[in-house]
Amino acid sequence: MAIRLGDTAPDFEAASSEGTIKFHEFIGDSWCVLFSHPKDFTPVCTTELGYMAKIKPEFDKRNVKVIGLSVDSADSHKQWSADIAETQGHAPNYPVIADPDRKVADLYDMIHPNALNTLTVRTVFVIGPDKQVKLMLTYPASTGRNFDELLRVIDSLQLTAKHSVATPVNWKDGDDVIIVPTLSDDDAKKKFPNGWKTLKPYLRVVPQPR
Repeated sequence: MAIRLGDTAPDFEAASSEGTIKFHEFIGDSWCVLFSHPKDFTPVCTTELGYMAKIKPEFDKRNVKVIGLSVDSADSHKQWSADIAETQGHAPNYPVIADPDRKVADLYDMIHPNALNTLTVRTVFVIGPDKQVKLMLTYPASTGRNFDELLRVIDSLQLTAKHSVATPVNWKDGDDVIIVPTLSDDDAKKKFPNGWKTLKPYLRVVPQPR
């Protein structure tokens, strides 16, 4: 069955480049980004793993744990890590799950049933501390992922999880936000005592809560 937003992320135990991972235990009270790759020693993914290592401190600041997945072995991951460090300047500083039997890939419905190989395994999941899936993104093999955009989305997810707001198009941290339509004006006054700008009854703009 396909995973949907709001579903509990399936738990699993698997080998990784940093030892055995029990996934829910690994997440703990943090947020988590799980991002998968078709196989080791592939060009686009080499750039992705290197860039993710470079900006991992940004995920750390947001209490987000990062974990990769590839269908090759943990030993292969370690060998690939040397190539990533050489070509990208940063070796992975987070675990990469070994999934040679595609157990995790199948559990997370990462592989299209009509796929002849593993090239469709390029999915990103953002999982909350409640172990629920908050975001899913699937990319083709030819297109590198935008991890800066992933940080922007996580900022939005964490903000909207705490406050009765939504984030508008192209929002970034510090921009104005939108009061959710389910919050009445009377209740909004309690949450936003400094007021807001009403563009339409359903579109109320307010400075980002801090």
